[in-house]
Amino acid sequence: MEAWSQVFSVTLFAAAIRSATPILYPALAGIFSERAGVLNIALEGVMLIGAFAAVVGSHFSGNPWIGVLCAIAAGLLTSLIHAFMCINLRAEQAIVGTGINILGAGLPSFLLLKLFGSQGISPIVPRIYEWRVPFIADLPVIGPIIGTQSPLVYLALLMVPVSWFVLFKTSFGLRLRAVGENPRAAETVGVSVYRMRYSGVLISGVLASLGGAFLSISYLAQFIRLMTAGRGFIGLAAMIFGRWNPWGALLACLIFGFADALQASAQAANVPIAPQFLLALPYVLTIIALVGAMGRANPPAYVAKPYEKA
Repeated sequence: MEAWSQVFSVTLFAAAIRSATPILYPALAGIFSERAGVLNIALEGVMLIGAFAAVVGSHFSGNPWIGVLCAIAAGLLTSLIHAFMCINLRAEQAIVGTGINILGAGLPSFLLLKLFGSQGISPIVPRIYEWRVPFIADLPVIGPIIGTQSPLVYLALLMVPVSWFVLFKTSFGLRLRAVGENPRAAETVGVSVYRMRYSGVLISGVLASLGGAFLSISYLAQFIRLMTAGRGFIGLAAMIFGRWNPWGALLACLIFGFADALQASAQAANVPIAPQFLLALPYVLTIIALVGAMGRANPPAYVAKPYEKA
């Protein structure tokens, strides 16, 4: 019981929010892409490429915010390739996404050797440190949880209401959702299906790359091979669990983040549970959430279906 009392503390909930952040970014990314009708299982690869680009930018500039910009640029370039293959060439979207995931797993390892002379891990680079928000940090209970976090954590949380507003309260969001539900009808009223699909995929690339940048230059201060550890796929699970809605995705990400933080805290407190089980906990929870959501999930009607102009 003493070990468990050490686990369940304010620190656990602060860690849960940090752990939820690199899942929330790809979850929001997937919502924008799939609401536009483009299946995006490439989020894991985009995150890895973004994480590596962030480390390279931070290392050579000495400024981690330059690293964030490099991550965004890399995410945009990768997503542009993804969009061209899926939209213009009408390639099978699942296969294109798988190819980008393979690229994201292999290319950084190759470039690590060329740029830093090491395999699998980069040197330590300048990182983004936590911000202390004066008023919030002084509040009881809430302050220790949310008052001192990375600015990329605050940005992720801010993106939830922003994404909801853009998707459901703006004409851009209406056109994006229309393209994902019935692109032929959207085109008849003057909506450019290709342009909206490109927009959704490129926004997705920016968000996913920010998730990778958070891992490599905020959560850590270096790139480690395959450091995303499936978080892009867990983000997709959170998107499905949340029914392609940013608020629902946030709830799912907080649950997954709590599971991840719980296993880390339990191991640190020497809780008498097999460490293998604790490490598997977030992934088991992902499978349970997906199985539970499958019967209730209603994806955009035209997701994963190529569209050809009339």
